[in-house]
Amino acid sequence: MKVAVIGTGFGKHAAAPAYQSVGFDVEVVSPRDDVAVQRVLASGVDLVSVHSPPFLHLHHVMSAIDHGHAVLCDKPFGRNAQEAVAMRDRARAAGVLHVLNFEFRCRESWAKVKQLVDAGTIGGLTHMSWTWFGSGLRGRKPSWINDADLGGGWIGAYGSHLIDFTRWLFDSEIVDCGGVARIDLPGATAEDAYSAWFVMANGATAVQDTGFAAAVNTTPRVTVMGDAGSLELVGDTKLYVRLPDAEQQTIEFAPPGRPDPALTTYFSQVAEALKTGTQITPSFDDGVDVAEVMDQLRATAIRAAA
Repeated sequence: MKVAVIGTGFGKHAAAPAYQSVGFDVEVVSPRDDVAVQRVLASGVDLVSVHSPPFLHLHHVMSAIDHGHAVLCDKPFGRNAQEAVAMRDRARAAGVLHVLNFEFRCRESWAKVKQLVDAGTIGGLTHMSWTWFGSGLRGRKPSWINDADLGGGWIGAYGSHLIDFTRWLFDSEIVDCGGVARIDLPGATAEDAYSAWFVMANGATAVQDTGFAAAVNTTPRVTVMGDAGSLELVGDTKLYVRLPDAEQQTIEFAPPGRPDPALTTYFSQVAEALKTGTQITPSFDDGVDVAEVMDQLRATAIRAAA
């Protein structure tokens, strides 16, 4: 099978090697070279994998669908929910396979948390707390990720993963949210940090406190509370299972690495879906649901600037 990867950043350096590792023939084109993009779209590829910046998602996804191709789109899914709905509806109408690159669902540690929750290990879920700060935007030349009009911001870049994981883990939609969005980098118009709360349809709650322009990196920490115990994932390498009247259990994982092995796991699932013609999740439907939550959070969050 052949995949056309649109993107010379994450697409070229992370997605392309992962596709190759599961047997795809890969061609990478620049998202800003529309002649090259249209050439590969007119060819006999089995999948178009869109890893262009969010402000180009609508153009690339719609063009791929109009050529009858199955499409994988990276997150955030377009610049807003309106674009996400348009892409989802076009894919539905065309009857093409459509998947969203929420690959962290396949990260070994995150998948283990989901497995334990689904098995009822800690009872019914009541709350999740997620905190992590990175310094990746410090000293970096400003780009689309710092520009709100271009679909930039940490809510989309990282929060989209966390919002999707929250919906998936709790098996419930987010019905309300709010918080604080912060800009720590001078001149940026898109948030590089946020603190947010979420209420699920089933009554559970979640909070996220994260940013990517901190002076130093911190260790990611996730606490999941149930009515019969708790899970705590630290650094994506150690998962602590705590139950009443039982010894603490510790499950260890290898560090995720770069590119994340979750990509290979997810792309193998995409390959199987292409072979069988089966629609899998996360799909464009998940992308729309996450986009709607992000729009609400951006609209309601209190804005703060350094």
